[in-house]
Amino acid sequence: MVVIDSDVIIWMLRGDKQITVQFKKTVVENEGNVFVTPVQIAEIFAGILPGEKSRVEEFFGALGVFTIDERAGRLAGDFINRFGKSHNVTMADALIAAVSSLNNCTLWTRNRKHYPMLQRDRFYEA
Repeated sequence: MVVIDSDVIIWMLRGDKQITVQFKKTVVENEGNVFVTPVQIAEIFAGILPGEKSRVEEFFGALGVFTIDERAGRLAGDFINRFGKSHNVTMADALIAAVSSLNNCTLWTRNRKHYPMLQRDRFYEA
């Protein structure tokens, strides 16, 4: 199972062929178990143009969405407590990492430095 970070989604929505091919491969390899959280949805919708809304809605409709619950909130808070000052970990990245960890998923991101709380094997190798 894979959680896709916002940076990968942005490149895919912009038409990056390499990312798009890898995304399709990822969906097949993981038998459709590709997810986002409400954080990625909010980040993408915060930056879309009016003409992009239907395409973005369609994209997110094809993915699974993990919820953010109390356990995720507690773990994200722990990540911020441990890495917030030293690594500038944001609430958004802490929540994504927490949800990914709690659901035993790898995280597909091009910004690994945003996730010092994750071990190397917790990243999806695209």
